[in-house]
Amino acid sequence: MSRFCPLFSSSSGNCTYIGYGDGAILIDAGVSCRSIMNALAAREIAPETIKAVAVTHSHSDHTAGLKALIKKLQIPVIASADTLRYLDEHSLLPPDCEKIIADQKISICGMEISSFCTSHDCCGSCGYTVMMPDDRRIAVCTDLGYISEDIEHSLMGCDLVMLESNHDINMLKKNINYPFPLKERILSDHGHLSNGQCSALLPRLIRGGTTRIVLAHLSMQNNLPMLALSSARACLTEAGLKEELDYILYVAPKEGGKMFIL
Repeated sequence: MSRFCPLFSSSSGNCTYIGYGDGAILIDAGVSCRSIMNALAAREIAPETIKAVAVTHSHSDHTAGLKALIKKLQIPVIASADTLRYLDEHSLLPPDCEKIIADQKISICGMEISSFCTSHDCCGSCGYTVMMPDDRRIAVCTDLGYISEDIEHSLMGCDLVMLESNHDINMLKKNINYPFPLKERILSDHGHLSNGQCSALLPRLIRGGTTRIVLAHLSMQNNLPMLALSSARACLTEAGLKEELDYILYVAPKEGGKMFIL
């Protein structure tokens, strides 16, 4: 059976587990190697079953523990060519590690990993879909300013979609601790998805076959789980879709996310 777990999900660190049988990958390693190893141990996941780390982009909340983890587990890193170049140039990878460019389907333990481009304020940002050996399909899509037609096409038909629901626009605009340029960056086409942007896509995903939605990468300063859930439920209810019948909705916590068995 296919397994999925958001080990860590927030603007302070991200790492997602996707596994099948005795093989698995991680999407991002944005917390310390020790924290990732502890999270795996808490779920009785043997470290040797992790066969690769696929990196969405170069920001530290997705790469902070990458170098130590790759060195410890002796596994390859998957990323776009631009992201791999950045990681190399900034010494964020062990010098002798195996690097795989995510420009075509990559097969690891029967899982077929594909990437799609995302709009974020760094070169080579991408999301991933993973076709599992049991024909389940999983998508991880965070850190993007808007949802393009290509992105929607990539997500359509996935059984489980992890989608960014980063901020509540009103909370962000009223946040006196965020300078105006930072607010502009978050709200731009190279920033992050708001609750509303995320929610608007959900009915089309559900009608396209998605049964599990994981809202992810919530801002700790500009969002609340109840606001993300309320926004998503409102759009889905308006579309005539019923929770627990047509879909399962879940907010990934900062850490300690649940394991999904597909």
